[in-house]
Amino acid sequence: MTVGALQQAAQTRREPQFENDQVVVWKSVILPNQPLMLHHHDHGRTIVALKGGTLDVVNGKGETMKRMTWESGKAYWLDVDPPGEQHADLNRGTTPVEVIVVEMRK
Repeated sequence: MTVGALQQAAQTRREPQFENDQVVVWKSVILPNQPLMLHHHDHGRTIVALKGGTLDVVNGKGETMKRMTWESGKAYWLDVDPPGEQHADLNRGTTPVEVIVVEMRK
């Protein structure tokens, strides 16, 4: 494994998996205390927990707006985000959370 691959493996990240005119699919790996960047979801999405855990959905000030707990091997539906609301996903646990996200485009 290269140094670059090792560095990427040690960061919270999104990894594109598939995209067409109906859906966009990515894998998110959220390491403890390394939130995803602020973002917004314009469409509903299904989350499939590969490695479950608890994530805090935080606003730009780092304040927790809600907490989500996902069990490994289970799927969950998340609705469209409220207009203008951005959030980051923060893992306050001790092990990485890994999910596949299937976001509808329509």
